[in-house]
Amino acid sequence: MNTRHLLLSLLMLFPIVMFADEDTELNCEFSINSEKVQQANKEIFNTLETAINEYLNTTKWTDAHFMVNEKIRCKMLLVVSSYDDATGQIKGDLTIQSQRPVYNSSYVTTVINFKDTKVDFTYSEGEPLVFSETEMISNLTAILNFYAYFIIATDFDTFALNGGDPYYDKAAQIVRLAQSSGESGWKAFEDTKNRSAVLSAYTDKSTSGIRTILYNYHRQGLDQMVVSVDKGRAVVTQCLDELKKIYDVAPMSVCLSMFKDAKLDELVNIYSKANMSEKQNVYETLYPLYPADQPRLDKIKQESTDL
Repeated sequence: MNTRHLLLSLLMLFPIVMFADEDTELNCEFSINSEKVQQANKEIFNTLETAINEYLNTTKWTDAHFMVNEKIRCKMLLVVSSYDDATGQIKGDLTIQSQRPVYNSSYVTTVINFKDTKVDFTYSEGEPLVFSETEMISNLTAILNFYAYFIIATDFDTFALNGGDPYYDKAAQIVRLAQSSGESGWKAFEDTKNRSAVLSAYTDKSTSGIRTILYNYHRQGLDQMVVSVDKGRAVVTQCLDELKKIYDVAPMSVCLSMFKDAKLDELVNIYSKANMSEKQNVYETLYPLYPADQPRLDKIKQESTDL
């Protein structure tokens, strides 16, 4: 029994989506918003939404054994910005969110909250989505495969130190295959927030400390709060100090904005019961990283709510 399986057996139950099979890894809800597209027949988006949900939730992504209640809860929202009926080309933004239960509580914490603005693929209504580990079948399945493995990798990292190693390797293989295709969103140094940049942020030596933060924040921090809120919060504070070290060497790393988007509101609640000195120290740690978010950071010092 792997570490994640053992820990999740002690955690909460999740409802599953209609396509989820026992022993597959994802309980993913994929939805499409096509309001920006002036299209007479939008049935293609309904067909695509159904196909992607089935693909994500019935594909066996790992060799690990997952019980139904252990599936990784996640959501993806594709907001379509343009659709070419003649070529089947679809462009838009894809928001990816994943969650993880906190030990011995009803609380669910966000692990990933990221918007990919480089989503561009072709799809014909009724086209089958085919999974392959060794070749790039389409840009659509490559994007889905990448985020499936990335969600799994980060989830495993929250349960065991460097537990996501095999799945970052899978994501890296997808990036290598896609980079040779010429499709957008995959090229190294194309921009600081594409899929190549996301993978690099979690695997390059200079910034891979984000993975240790994932483990300590969730397993040693949040999961321990049921035993001692103060001790768990102290670990979270140490994680923020480590985050500052990443900022010092790579201030533009996408992992910094990804941590903020997943955790900033949660941090307000975590420190709501801390003393003013602790709140001030946390504020002073985070403000240089996220100066544009001062109104939200100010709440760390002011609000008093329960986690």
